[in-house]
Amino acid sequence: MVSLKGITPISPNNLTTEEFKSCFDQLFDPIRNFIYYRSGDADVATDIAQEAFVKVWEKKPDYHPEKIKGLLYKIAKELWISQYRKLESARKYEMSLQFRKDVNHPESNLEYQELKQKYETALSNLPEKQREVFLMSRMEELTYKEIAARLEISVKAVEKRMHQALQDLRKRIP
Repeated sequence: MVSLKGITPISPNNLTTEEFKSCFDQLFDPIRNFIYYRSGDADVATDIAQEAFVKVWEKKPDYHPEKIKGLLYKIAKELWISQYRKLESARKYEMSLQFRKDVNHPESNLEYQELKQKYETALSNLPEKQREVFLMSRMEELTYKEIAARLEISVKAVEKRMHQALQDLRKRIP
């Protein structure tokens, strides 16, 4: 008697090479486009579409055209989600490294402190009326109209003081 141990019998409904080729020819472009519209990257979309077809070929499901189509779209979608999560995680990690690099860089900190000192010195050297208008505009985020009402002066006067303050600051802070 012949033993069939280890041999998987092929049912007549399993996906054949011809059926797979036909399925690939019909569905590859639509699946690639499906992923491309989500990713915006043609290379990633092509890779994911190819990987989806490889997974279907490895599974060798029973051949039913609509079920295969749905399976391909589901696999492609899951592969895209996985890829997106990896890319997002990598992007967040890069951003955290970039932030740490910028924040902990001693030269950047020194430059920032020097610039801050120049700004504070230049601000303290402004005439009182210009400094008052400048700080109300920048620190309190008031409009020229609101500043004019608070100081009981015209909007034109506020504009002139602000213009002079900005000119002085530009001269003092290179």
